[in-house]
Amino acid sequence: MLPKLVITDIDGVWTDGGMYYTAEGDVMKRFSVKDGWGVIFLRKLGIPVAIMTGENTQIVQKRADKLKIAHCYLGVKDKLAQARALCQELGIGLEEVAFIGDDLNDLPLLRLVGFSGSPVNTPDYVKREVKYVTRTHGGQGAFREFVEKILADNGVLDETIAACL
Repeated sequence: MLPKLVITDIDGVWTDGGMYYTAEGDVMKRFSVKDGWGVIFLRKLGIPVAIMTGENTQIVQKRADKLKIAHCYLGVKDKLAQARALCQELGIGLEEVAFIGDDLNDLPLLRLVGFSGSPVNTPDYVKREVKYVTRTHGGQGAFREFVEKILADNGVLDETIAACL
C-alpha cells in the first residue's frame, strides 16, 4: 500500500551529515539534486512530503521552499510527537506513513511508522530497526532511492517516471 505521507530527516539522509563552515562562521550544507526527484515523484502521486529535522537552520527551509515542500519542521526535539500531530492534521495514522531517518533521535518514529528506512551509512543499531536500508549513502540520493523502493514495491515506479518525462 502506498503511504499517505512520507517524512524525512535531513542531516545524514539528504546531506552527508557534515557541517561545513566558512571562515566567517557561516554554515553550509550540501544537498544532492537526486533527492529532489523523490519529492517530484511523490507529488505526481499526490503524496505529501514532510521534513523533520533537529537542526534549526534556514538552509533546510530554503531547500524545502525550492521543492515546494509545505510541511517543514525545524528544530524538532520529538519527531514522534511532531509526526503524530501532523498525522492528526491530515487525518491519517502512523501506519500510513513512511519515514527515513539515520540516527538515535529518529528511532522512536522509525519503530512506529508503516514503512521505515535509513541510508547505508547509518549506525548499525538504527539499521537493525528499519525495514529498508538504502544502498546509497546519505547525501548521495538516499531519499530518492527510498521513494523509488516504495513506488517499485507498489508497482507504480515506471508509470511515475514516465509521467515525469
